[in-house]
Amino acid sequence: MKEKLILIFGGKSAEYEVSLHSVYNVSKALDREKYDVIRIGMTKDGVWYSYYGDDEKIKNGQWCTDKENLHPVSLIMQTGIKEDDTGVIFGVDIPVFPVVHGSYCEDGRLQGLLDMCGFKYVGPGTASSAVCMDKYITKLIISHRDIPMADFVLIHRGISDEKIIKKVEDKFEYPVFVKPANAGSSVGASKVKSREQLVSAVNEARKFDDKVLVEEYIKGREIEVAVMGNDAPFASRPGEICPNSEFYDYNTKYISDTATYHIPAQLPDEISEQIREYAVRIYMALGCRGLSRVDFFVTEDRIVFNEINTLPGFTSISMYPSLMQDHGFTYAEVVEELIKYAKED
Repeated sequence: MKEKLILIFGGKSAEYEVSLHSVYNVSKALDREKYDVIRIGMTKDGVWYSYYGDDEKIKNGQWCTDKENLHPVSLIMQTGIKEDDTGVIFGVDIPVFPVVHGSYCEDGRLQGLLDMCGFKYVGPGTASSAVCMDKYITKLIISHRDIPMADFVLIHRGISDEKIIKKVEDKFEYPVFVKPANAGSSVGASKVKSREQLVSAVNEARKFDDKVLVEEYIKGREIEVAVMGNDAPFASRPGEICPNSEFYDYNTKYISDTATYHIPAQLPDEISEQIREYAVRIYMALGCRGLSRVDFFVTEDRIVFNEINTLPGFTSISMYPSLMQDHGFTYAEVVEELIKYAKED
């Protein structure tokens, strides 16, 4: 008898399209002889449907207009699975792979719903997801772990333009990085080279979160590490991203295709091992389980923690599955391992 598995995708997030491409790849990688795959999509308006149509329509965004293959969804605490006039009801004995990114999905809200309904799921839990999504809180925690990270100032909503400028210029020289405290895939992030650009960059970041971070500029190589596991997690060898643009922003990641990737990164062994050690320590300090991707900058004289992503992309160019493939897994085995970790108590 096949095992049932729920894939959740989409959502009210600026990273909705990334989720569609990620779930397409995850769905294709699953062994359909082993799994009866149930795909649940969230529209940009937050409406939930189970989808029975073709994976290609998920990838190109047409799934939510494919009315013949949509059914409303209810999630309740009930063993088993059945259908009735209100839609499909899924039971708690079915594991969930939330292939979702960004606000409302990766920030603990979806995980909290799944926790209340009693589901086991891939990835960190409610508290860890919320903490890791909030870059400010992440920095507060990691600042007590003797791990280098970029210096920053926090900008709350309601601060005047003059105070923003003073707060930033009292601490940093230009350029600086401006980013929402809660967002992924570099959404709303800007590299700011002058006072004239600063306030507009902060206002752009505020479209995605009330809290905005302004960070010192780190001129270094962009290094990423994939971490997997629960109680005894392990880290992949580091990989390097060469954006070939101003910085590795959303456009570079998913639209312009200018970036190049080096897996593994060409680093001295002792630097590579230090990065891997930092990655696991950060993962454990933030209470992660299942998976996360940990990002760093490497300069001539230091390793600097940048941020952590608890549900990283699974697109065809995403670093997490690529790094784990370098570790020795196939793409399908990466997905299978994550499902196994989700089933652990």
